[in-house]
Amino acid sequence: MQNDNNLYVRKIPTMNLKSLILNYLKGVAMGAADVVPGVSGGTIAFITGIYERLIAAIKSFNLTTLKLLLRGKFVQFWQAIDGTFLLSLFLGIATSFLSLSKVITWLLVQYPDLVWAFFFGLILASTYFVGKTVKWNLKTIVVFLLFAVLSFIITAPTNEPLNTSGALWYIFLCGAIAICAMILPGISGSFILVLLGQYMYIMSALSELQLLIIGVFICGAVVGLLSFANLLSWLFKHYEKITLAALTGFMFGSLNKIWPWKSTLTFYTKGEQQFPLTQQNILPQADGQFWFAVGLIIFGFVLIFAIEWIAGQLKKENNKQ
Repeated sequence: MQNDNNLYVRKIPTMNLKSLILNYLKGVAMGAADVVPGVSGGTIAFITGIYERLIAAIKSFNLTTLKLLLRGKFVQFWQAIDGTFLLSLFLGIATSFLSLSKVITWLLVQYPDLVWAFFFGLILASTYFVGKTVKWNLKTIVVFLLFAVLSFIITAPTNEPLNTSGALWYIFLCGAIAICAMILPGISGSFILVLLGQYMYIMSALSELQLLIIGVFICGAVVGLLSFANLLSWLFKHYEKITLAALTGFMFGSLNKIWPWKSTLTFYTKGEQQFPLTQQNILPQADGQFWFAVGLIIFGFVLIFAIEWIAGQLKKENNKQ
């Protein structure tokens, strides 16, 4: 009979108080990135040197470790999933989400054009960096074009979102899909929420501490992470370039949704406030705010270049060691 202690073998680095605090701060940085569409928390995890450990911890949730939990071996289970590392990291992420959500929500209400201009620059640069990793040939070009057109049609701002009433099943689904961005290159969970039409809703729920909505979203995120992590890993292992071409096309086509200058066609009401439901893209007017928005697009674009440059330098240093 197999020894329970040998069910899972992976050397987990020990964590003292200093490493716990440092890991918490890395989680804060990841959370701050994930609140903003276009900045990937996974990229921040890579820059801070915890990406591989994070992916390994996520993948450790399997039948082998589940046996430990079902047999009441909680200490061994906690060690097998690198629980202390995950807990300190996700506490940091939660801190950023709760603290920054009020700011983002307020900015989106008061200065929507400027905020979306910044997001547009971030996502445009992220699209470029994901596309750079693709080996372009006829097959990948066709996949890119297919997903770009499909994304452009699906994300048209004139389309009414699937759901704006906060149905719990849809919030759960959004959490399940958005969390997968953590292990996708160049895509943030917030960007996925924008495409699903729930970014503003989730940010509002976080800022107002609507525990039911937050809890359902977290449950969806957990299920999504455990369900899709292995599938995404398999796709990248067997069809990496095709998958990356599809992601590049998807992001490029969805710039249609992020275009900063829009006119609102219909609204929906939440409490005493009205929020845009369907919109259409328009050409901007060359006024003072226009040039400020252009500056924010450039700033967002350059910011991604800076983050990717830092990540590249760290990768070179790691390869030398």
